[in-house]
Amino acid sequence: MYMTFRWFGPSDPISLTYIRQIPGVRAVVSALYDLPVGAPWPRERLERLAADVGAADLKLAVVESIPVHEDIKLGRPNRDRLIANYCESVRAMGQLGISVLCYNFMPVFDWMRTDLELPLPDGSTALAYDDRALAAVDLRRGTGDLPGWAAAYDAAELQALLAAYRDVTAEQLWEHLAYFLERVVPVAAEAGVRLAIHPDDPPWPIFGLPRIICRERDLVRLVGLVDHRSNGVTLCTGSLGALPENDVPAMARRIGALDRIHFAHCRNVRVTGERQFHETPHPSAFGGVDLGAVLSALHSTGFTGPMRPDHGRMIWGERGRPGYGLYDRALGAMYLQGLWEGLTQ
Repeated sequence: MYMTFRWFGPSDPISLTYIRQIPGVRAVVSALYDLPVGAPWPRERLERLAADVGAADLKLAVVESIPVHEDIKLGRPNRDRLIANYCESVRAMGQLGISVLCYNFMPVFDWMRTDLELPLPDGSTALAYDDRALAAVDLRRGTGDLPGWAAAYDAAELQALLAAYRDVTAEQLWEHLAYFLERVVPVAAEAGVRLAIHPDDPPWPIFGLPRIICRERDLVRLVGLVDHRSNGVTLCTGSLGALPENDVPAMARRIGALDRIHFAHCRNVRVTGERQFHETPHPSAFGGVDLGAVLSALHSTGFTGPMRPDHGRMIWGERGRPGYGLYDRALGAMYLQGLWEGLTQ
């Protein structure tokens, strides 16, 4: 395992200089955030990003992510062109030695929270989700009422997308994912890039949209769609841990034994009700995920890939991108490295 840290590029209030000062952090997880979804990524742009990271004595180890266009998820006729563009971006990654691509296949919405600043008893704030609060959101206004989604879709765009998905079942979404992987995995394998799908967050349907990467059986099915090592998963302990039935250490052991965990997102969550949870400090005692057992499972199955502390709280008066402050994630990085060191003695 080697420790990484997410960086949102030059506009990130957390500089590479600060990231470099976190003991043990050797690499960065980033992306090209200003390119239109579906456009191929120019190699020179990706090379410039890698050079910026390298100038701080760090390595660009993971791209998170190259977004998958909704027309691919919907199985529309133009998906072949968009998949070809995606493959071009994967090839650019391989040419630059960036070996892991974290992506997701969630319809319309990426990770979803209903509160970006839930006050915790210790005075910190954390990301939180409550299905009841989500049910009260009026999507006729677009994404303006959703925390963190103010600029994503206007009302007309969102309604058109939701209407397009109305007839897409979970099984059809699986078919569209298989079609995508059948074409991208061979390119990734040739380029030396490992695909690592991120679980759905939260791991259940929202707004009537299907979500299919939620449970152990889904991860097993995913890696079987194209049986090649380049087709793998991101083990996100927080996303999977939000569903009480998920035994995250057992999932790590099973998928890890298949050599298909290519990236690890480690954070903790506390489930507080039916489809209701909030994020917590990383240590196991504060949430419902036994991170010690998760890392033990990863270690026992030979995991050598990148790991990053995932969403953190806002602590010590810090302000910034919700979930992505410096201080709590730095504490998380140190905690995870301490656990790992204990496993390697």
